[in-house]
Amino acid sequence: MIDRELIRVFREIGRDIFVAGLTSSHGGNMSVRDGDRIVITRRGSMLGRLGDDDLVETDMTPCGADERCSREIVVHRAIYEATDAQAIVHAHPLHTIARSFASDTIVPADSEGLYVLGEVPVVSSASTIASAEAGAVLAEALRTAPVAVLRTHGPFAKGGSLEEAFMHMSVLEASAVVLDLLGR
Repeated sequence: MIDRELIRVFREIGRDIFVAGLTSSHGGNMSVRDGDRIVITRRGSMLGRLGDDDLVETDMTPCGADERCSREIVVHRAIYEATDAQAIVHAHPLHTIARSFASDTIVPADSEGLYVLGEVPVVSSASTIASAEAGAVLAEALRTAPVAVLRTHGPFAKGGSLEEAFMHMSVLEASAVVLDLLGR
């Protein structure tokens, strides 16, 4: 059984992601790691309206629960295996995704973006949704960065908590907007 406090945090962060315009109605996913267990949003859930049944507890290795998990479970597992992440947020922020088409790195021009994120890697994968290849390139990039962008698909942000991962996502999109406003 998933802890009520953790459900509350998933709901709040999911709502914040949606209200901030960082993803579409049914896009994105989030997870938290607790030892060899992962709590992840279910396949097809709406981050802005998460209910108790929208969270799935699963293992670090593939298992029967995976059928209900977000398709991106393979990517989340790869990131957890390779990094110190305790939480992951994946969304589809428009300005960040648009930048990923033409850049290998997003370098914030604003002070907050530079301080919180530094240079943000943009990585490529032949299969961008729920693939082992995407998991591998993102995990490698996230060894040293708090957030990395999968070209044409969107960023995956890590943190010690969902709140911290959300902050990285939010700062990245704000920095992408600033770059757009500057015409860079």
